[in-house]
Amino acid sequence: MNLTRDEARTRADLLTVHSYKVTLDLTRGDRVFGSTTVVSFAAEQGASTFIDAVADTVHRVELNGVELDPAEVADGVRIQLPVLAASNTLVVEADMLYMNTGEGLHRFTDPVDGEVYLYTQFEVPDSRRVFAVFEQPDLKSTFRFSVTAPSHWDVISNMPTPEPVPAGPAEGAGNSTWYFEPTPPMSSYVTALIAGPYQSVRSELTSSDGRTIPLGVFARKSLMQYMDAENIFALTRQGFEFYEQQFGTPYPFGKYDQLFVPEFNAGAMENAGAVTFVETYVFRSRVPDATVERRAITILHELAHMWFGDLVTMRWWNDLWLNESFAEFMSTLAAAEATEFEQAWTTFAILEKGWAYRQDQLPSTHPIVAQINDLEDVQVNFDGITYAKGASVLKQLVAWVGQDRFMEGVRQYFAKHSWKNTELVDLLSELEAASGRDLKAWSALWLETAGVNTLSPEFTTDDDGTITSFAILQTAIEAFPTLRPHRLAVGFYDLEGGALVRTHRLELDVDGERTEVPDLVGRTQPAIVLLNDDDLAYAKIRLDPASLKTSVLHVKDFRDSLPRTLVLASAWDAARDGETPARDYVELVLQNIGAESDSSVVLVLLRQLASALAFYINPADREAMAEAAADRLLDLALAADAGSDAQLQFTRAFSAHARTASQLDTVEAMLAGRRVPEGITVDQDLRWELLTSLVVGGRAGEAEIDAELARDSTATGALAAAAARAALPTAHAKEAAWAALVDSTDLPNATQRSMIAGFTRVHDRSLLEPFVERYFASVQDVWATRTHEIAQQIVVGLYPSLLTTQETLDRTDAFLAALGDSSPSLRRLILESRDGVERARKAQAADR
Repeated sequence: MNLTRDEARTRADLLTVHSYKVTLDLTRGDRVFGSTTVVSFAAEQGASTFIDAVADTVHRVELNGVELDPAEVADGVRIQLPVLAASNTLVVEADMLYMNTGEGLHRFTDPVDGEVYLYTQFEVPDSRRVFAVFEQPDLKSTFRFSVTAPSHWDVISNMPTPEPVPAGPAEGAGNSTWYFEPTPPMSSYVTALIAGPYQSVRSELTSSDGRTIPLGVFARKSLMQYMDAENIFALTRQGFEFYEQQFGTPYPFGKYDQLFVPEFNAGAMENAGAVTFVETYVFRSRVPDATVERRAITILHELAHMWFGDLVTMRWWNDLWLNESFAEFMSTLAAAEATEFEQAWTTFAILEKGWAYRQDQLPSTHPIVAQINDLEDVQVNFDGITYAKGASVLKQLVAWVGQDRFMEGVRQYFAKHSWKNTELVDLLSELEAASGRDLKAWSALWLETAGVNTLSPEFTTDDDGTITSFAILQTAIEAFPTLRPHRLAVGFYDLEGGALVRTHRLELDVDGERTEVPDLVGRTQPAIVLLNDDDLAYAKIRLDPASLKTSVLHVKDFRDSLPRTLVLASAWDAARDGETPARDYVELVLQNIGAESDSSVVLVLLRQLASALAFYINPADREAMAEAAADRLLDLALAADAGSDAQLQFTRAFSAHARTASQLDTVEAMLAGRRVPEGITVDQDLRWELLTSLVVGGRAGEAEIDAELARDSTATGALAAAAARAALPTAHAKEAAWAALVDSTDLPNATQRSMIAGFTRVHDRSLLEPFVERYFASVQDVWATRTHEIAQQIVVGLYPSLLTTQETLDRTDAFLAALGDSSPSLRRLILESRDGVERARKAQAADR
């Protein structure tokens, strides 16, 4: 199932692919579908190669009119193509498998009405699960799809949907065929097919070149009542206008559909002109404003990919980071400058950068430009380096060269490379020409080395508080010792009228171990000195003792959200690194979160609070601190403005942490409609959260779960019920969940994900101890026999992370020693999980 970079390079040197004609028959039942592929391509005369086809059965292979025996040339993954001509036509007829893993062609049956819904997910290497294809991004081609399906379905692909033609007797009554026009040249991983009785809302916009671009928003029939399509259309129009202006290139495709599909593994996928989204972005219950903002950022992220990724595509997966980092940076920029989400950079600082800093401190950290030797490498590389660190570094680059010059370079890049494949050097050369800066040294230090630096202020004052010297110190850990140049700002903050306001700002370049800052000498020491003000640089920051003391007392008094977020992020870094007691961070959050106005900041702080309580608090005090935190969260919920976003988030967080008899009494009363804070509506999703809290606390069981599922007999309800059953605090329930997750292979991806979350949700961690040895005994087989997405969920989700003991580390080390280098991707995932336990133990030791 793997493909190496060397194999891909060799094949690209041999071939030029002209076109694919793909004919799919979706009327053959619930296990397989028919797939016929006709490929036209040029090749080196006499050479041999292979085409990828992950098939259930290959019925026919014809190369240049010569029938090849499928038993001899096809192994279920590849089809060997011997003795090629200069010009070739290949025909492959096969049966392909429907998937329930979110890879290839995923098949889902809606429990509400029994309707079947299909969608494809091809990145990284899964278009080969639907049709025969040269599966690598640099063999672009045109694709012409013909699809036979039930007549009452809608069929959506990259090109505008044609009028269906009733199928003939051979195809069966009640079926039709959709004949799509050929696509522009594109990589196979951004082709798409979505089919089923999806409902849609339609609109249109006018692109910068005067074309009318049809827009569509799609969802399952049973979800469409909750779809706020106009909000999605408004964001889409804002994104189109912003990107076409910034990129200097009109939207490259003929239409733009956005489809919310079931059991999706990621947030979204940038299929050209047919973007798929996880359907949790269709809000059937009230969600925090942070979730609405996250959907907006995702919509803008995928739209940016239409240019950066689809129009211009990386040659090989080592430049995956450019696709994702660029979309991540541009989506935040677009949100901040062109939509209502003006505080998007605050969210970026606490969410995306927080992810990057965590990833960059793992033993598996890697340069932004990663070494990708094969498909297994790239499949575990959709991480915080590829997305968030890359975007953070691009933000710093923009600050250094100037946004106007950066965008001028981007415009030239699109003008030169549309419909082609590129490498990093192609973009850097355009940015160098536009900015007049030499980016080779910058690239070497920022893109080709790993690790995150830490910046600290060092200054002295006289008796009057006047600064007499000021320097910025830069450090790096021993394993990744690179010191880098940083473009950053230093902010001075003082209390004025009870608010912390910026009184001075200095932007400068920092390089080396020590950078003197003479421009700050002679100024009065402020209440807080904040390095990396405005969050231009990618670095962890530390506060001087006086600033730290002031921030603990007054962090809620910052007038602006971004500096407040940066101070809180610094405190979180210090707690995670074991430099300060985790209980101090817990107290800092609980004392200040009630005054936080930014929904995304509240969401992340509550996540970090949960992590601190679960992993970083001294185990001897963990239970007492968790109980106290739940009481405080309930107090915050009751004190919050009725109907406010904060009230909703505090109520949900209280439910998640409730554990004492009194706390569970309150949860029980809320579920029954009593003692509900004014302004809170106990809607269906909140009901599941409250019930699951009672399940984990031993107050509810199978009967209550069954009753709630009868009340909510939807796909979402089924997932919530699966999680709740796995969360039952009994050995029997944990055994049943483990058997379904590990011993069986029948679970769909979304059900598996929900059950893993429930399995690991415990107040009594001893319930998980019997599964440690079973995890290590089974994980290699899981990795070898399951698809990548399914295997990674199990490997990461069932690792005994909550058992933060030396025994867990020792057992992990024994497993890794036995594994050796036989499976680098599996080794990486286990190492990352091990690091979490080791970090937790260090933090616990500091929490005294």
